[in-house]
Amino acid sequence: MRVWRSLIALFLVLPFLGWGGMALFFSSLPSPLSLLMAIAFVLASIGAFVLARTWEKALITFAFLFSGVLVFFLLTKPSNERNWQSDVAVLPWADIRVNLIIVHNVRNCDYNTETDFTVKHYDRTYDLNQLQSVDMFLVYWGSPNIAHTMLSFGFKDGSYLCFSIETRKEVGEAYSAIKGFFQQFELTYIVADERDVVRLRTNYRIGEDVYLYRLKVPMEMARKVLLDYLREVNELKAHPQWYRGILTNCTTSILRHTMQFNPNIRYDWRMIVNGHLDEMLYERGTLDTALPFAELKKKSLINPQAKAADKDKDFPRLIRIGLPGM
Repeated sequence: MRVWRSLIALFLVLPFLGWGGMALFFSSLPSPLSLLMAIAFVLASIGAFVLARTWEKALITFAFLFSGVLVFFLLTKPSNERNWQSDVAVLPWADIRVNLIIVHNVRNCDYNTETDFTVKHYDRTYDLNQLQSVDMFLVYWGSPNIAHTMLSFGFKDGSYLCFSIETRKEVGEAYSAIKGFFQQFELTYIVADERDVVRLRTNYRIGEDVYLYRLKVPMEMARKVLLDYLREVNELKAHPQWYRGILTNCTTSILRHTMQFNPNIRYDWRMIVNGHLDEMLYERGTLDTALPFAELKKKSLINPQAKAADKDKDFPRLIRIGLPGM
């Protein structure tokens, strides 16, 4: 009976056991120490349930082991001082002067291929009184259930300021969805020209489909959201944060910036399974509803227009021609 109770207790803590092992394996500890620590944690935890005289003592021992891993995980701090990849090495920041915002280091990479590019930045002043639109990009690269989301703010002079919330990767580092759950990437807000972050995905990355939608939101709310984005940009420059797979990613961060200015918003499963975010917004009247949703989505695919426009300086206008609600 004692053995069975211990085995049942072990089964119940398996999710915590798995998380603790992966947290150590993906930690900042040097290899192979990270692997050895992960194995030691798993074996010690299993041993506690096999060797302890009672299942209560086994749980207490496991709680002690898991607490050590959790404290180590929480004490690992993000940093802005790493050997960053060139496209994320320079952080943007904004000088906010009432209705005028001076955005420094707007990224505008010039691409030959996805991996062959020249990093460029510029500074630009935007007048909040001239803000006239907010657009959402959904980028799909495989599953129709998951997408990368970007917001772009349009001004009357034809300029657009686009935000892409991403992982800030070091030289030689590649994105991993699993690592994103274990504090392996710092969070970065890429503030960019659409000829950079949009064209990269439509013209130079293989297998990515990009959809563009005009959001029907009051401009007063849009101005508040934009300012909140820029305050976060400034905060990240001063105080780095971790990218977290569920809590702090491209979609949950957008929701955090917008929900505080829309108290009537309702939670929906599609806020997490964000490949269906456009369908949710359509149902709520935030997208153009003159067409059935299936037809709206079909017409909102911008890859053909983007490829045709490519290096044209009028890229943002050209990709919007004929789109519903534009």
